[in-house]
Amino acid sequence: MQAVNPASIPQPNGTYNHGVLVHRPENLLFISGQVAIDRAGVIPDSLQEQAELVWDNVHAILKEAGMSMSNVVKIMSFITRAEDFAAFAKIRARHLGDHRPASTLLVVSALAHPKFLVEVEAIAVR
Repeated sequence: MQAVNPASIPQPNGTYNHGVLVHRPENLLFISGQVAIDRAGVIPDSLQEQAELVWDNVHAILKEAGMSMSNVVKIMSFITRAEDFAAFAKIRARHLGDHRPASTLLVVSALAHPKFLVEVEAIAVR
């Protein structure tokens, strides 16, 4: 994977690259939107708890596919409250470490369940 950040546009101001070029991927993994619901069906109340659970789900799916966060080339994140951006970004940055995939974050009016505050989907390559 190769970062694509043209000098002619503003450089990324967060944990992402503007583009990610993949050379001959052998496998593509499309991760459906992950929301904060645990195996017992419980939805945590706080953004922080929900975000941690969502990222844990992403890590588990990657691991099951024989991949890790370093294989992720694109992340799409959705939050329902703009005021949660800073807290979400901090958790996201910790889960990504030094990895910088292409990224989109949207503030939306609602997700599939009224208690959901965050959702993350991803694309990974090997």
